[in-house]
Amino acid sequence: MATSGFSETQLTVRHAVMQTCSRFPNTYWQEHDQNEQDPADFHAAMAKDGWLGIALPEPLGGSGLGISEATMMMQTIAESGAGMAGAQSIHANWRVCFGVTEPNAGLDTLRLSTTAAKQQDGSYLVSGQKIWITCAQVAAKMILLARTTPLDQVRKPSEGLSLLCIDLDRSRPGLEMRRIKKMGGRAVDANEVFFDKYVVPAGSDALIGEEGQGFKLILHGMNAERCLLAGEALGLGYAALARAAEYARDRVVFQRPIGMNQGVAHPLADAYMRLEAAKFATYHAARLYDASRTDASIRLDEVGVACNSAKYLAAEAAFAACERAVLAHGGMGYALEFDVERYFRECLVPRIAPVSREMILNYVGEKILGLPRSY
Repeated sequence: MATSGFSETQLTVRHAVMQTCSRFPNTYWQEHDQNEQDPADFHAAMAKDGWLGIALPEPLGGSGLGISEATMMMQTIAESGAGMAGAQSIHANWRVCFGVTEPNAGLDTLRLSTTAAKQQDGSYLVSGQKIWITCAQVAAKMILLARTTPLDQVRKPSEGLSLLCIDLDRSRPGLEMRRIKKMGGRAVDANEVFFDKYVVPAGSDALIGEEGQGFKLILHGMNAERCLLAGEALGLGYAALARAAEYARDRVVFQRPIGMNQGVAHPLADAYMRLEAAKFATYHAARLYDASRTDASIRLDEVGVACNSAKYLAAEAAFAACERAVLAHGGMGYALEFDVERYFRECLVPRIAPVSREMILNYVGEKILGLPRSY
C-alpha cells in the first residue's frame, strides 16, 4: 500500500501495529481458523502494547486519537495476514460484544423486539433474542440495544430504545448462547443470544445516556464503524493482492513467470487501483468523521454518506482483490497453505455487514440524489 498522504501519527500507528502483528504469522491464523480457536494471545498482545483504547480519551485510559488512526490500525491488522478474524477479535476493543441485530428485524433496527423492562427496584428484566453477535463467547459485557418503552407508546419508532451495558453472567438464569458455524472468520465466534427475563441488577449503572434515546447513540457509532470496516476490508484486499503478486512473480509455466501474461497481470493491476481509490474514500470519511466532532458546520448526513460510501467501495475492492488472488493461484488458490482461500472466505463479511450494499445504495440515492426513500 502506498503510504504518502498520511499523517505522521497514522504512519507511526501503522509501523507499531505491524510490529506487534509480525509476531503472529500466517500459520497462526491458519491454525486458529481451522480449529475455530479464539486468538486470545493476539488480543492480549494488542492490549499489552496499548492499542485497545486507541480512540478513547486519555482520561479514560485511552490514547486520545481519532477514527482516522483507529482505521489505520484495523487496516494494518487485516493486512498483516490476520484478515477479518484478527481485526474482529479487537474490533470492540475490550472483551465487549454488541447486541443490536435480531433475527426477525434484520436491518430494520427500529422494529427490534428485545425488551428491557424496568422494575420498581430499578433493575431491568431483559427478554428477547439477538443474532450474529461477535465474540459473545469470550465477552464479559454486552452493549445491548433494547426497547424500554413499547412501540405503540412512543411518538416515533426511533424513541423508546435504550442502550445498556450489561454483564454476561453465564451462571445467572435467563441467558443462553449458541455458536453459529460460519464460512469465514472462524477464529472469532458468532452467536445467537437468548434472554428470558435476564436480570440486570439495580445500581449497576447499566444505562448508557438517557433512557429511550439509545438509537441516537447507535447512529453516531455506526458512522465510525463504517470507517473501521472499510479499513479492515482494505487490509484484507492488500494482503490478498500481495500474495497473488508474489505467486505471479515466482510461478513459472511454459518457461516464463505467469505474471508476464497480461491475463494474470491486468486483473491484479486493476484490483490495486480499486483498492487505492477505496483507500482515499476511506480516509476522507475518517477525517470528516473526526472533524465533525468539533466542527458543527459538518452535517451528520454528509458524514454518513462519506462513511457509507467508503465501506461500500472498500468492500467491493476487497472482494475483487481476493477473488483475483485465488484465480491467479490457480489450483493452489484452493489450498490452505497459500492463505488466499481464507481471505476470499472472509471478504464477503464487509459486503454483508454491518449493513448491506443495497441499503447503502438506498441511503446515498436518498441523501445525495434526492430520490424517494425506498425503505
